[in-house]
Amino acid sequence: MKKAMKSGDATKRLVLSLVNSAIKNKELQKRNKLSKSSVDVGKLEELSQLTDGEVLEVISSEAKKRKESIESYEKGGREELAQKERDELIILMEYMPEQMPEDEIRTEAKKAISEIGTTDIKEIGKVLGVLMPKLKGRADGQTVSRIVKEELST
Repeated sequence: MKKAMKSGDATKRLVLSLVNSAIKNKELQKRNKLSKSSVDVGKLEELSQLTDGEVLEVISSEAKKRKESIESYEKGGREELAQKERDELIILMEYMPEQMPEDEIRTEAKKAISEIGTTDIKEIGKVLGVLMPKLKGRADGQTVSRIVKEELST
């Protein structure tokens, strides 16, 4: 955030402040849930801190919002707004782990399908239930779902 402010990169500063805000909101939600249970008030602050995985989920969620906005703006013929969202998405992706290529996702999907022992597309939920925890943060859910559907259809 400091680098973005010093360099005058307004887009990066905006994106990072939005992510920080989303993280704070997630922490407040977590704190609210914890306060309803019988948690020691002294430990509440410490326990409401997000783990690295939870922070990645927040960033991933923000990236997903940008992808959806890009699609909507492109359909609506608003290329300038779509480009703004693409710029923000590029910044968000800097803070995400490297995404898996489709061939690796396909390999993992085949393993999960054989592990479950299904070839029925109706059992896609079971396959995704096994596969998504392994790929969390490293692969887009829509891409994984599409690949699993393709593998179950063949």
